[in-house]
Amino acid sequence: MKRYKIEYSKTAIRDLDRVWSEVFEVSQSHDIATKYIDDLMDTIESLTNRPKSGSPLYYENSFTGYYFVVFKSYMAFYRLEKDAMLVDRILYGKSDYMRCLHIAPKETL
Repeated sequence: MKRYKIEYSKTAIRDLDRVWSEVFEVSQSHDIATKYIDDLMDTIESLTNRPKSGSPLYYENSFTGYYFVVFKSYMAFYRLEKDAMLVDRILYGKSDYMRCLHIAPKETL
């Protein structure tokens, strides 16, 4: 079975740092925050043999090219390219993630 490699964008790495900080702020524990990030990354890594088993992301009935996986309160968004899973963002599930991914148009006033 083909195993995809995982590549994190610079933005996704910053997102991981932000998630770590948010978890640390709530827990006040380096160990808990670090385990949270490790578990999140393990969840992403669990898809390397079957990356299309993540949920496809649609906008206006069209596939955006992104898949996502949910881990607790966060969502990791990735694309597939040849033999790689390209993780672009890791965002809070209740955020306006479509706008963060530059998929949804900005509202005009």
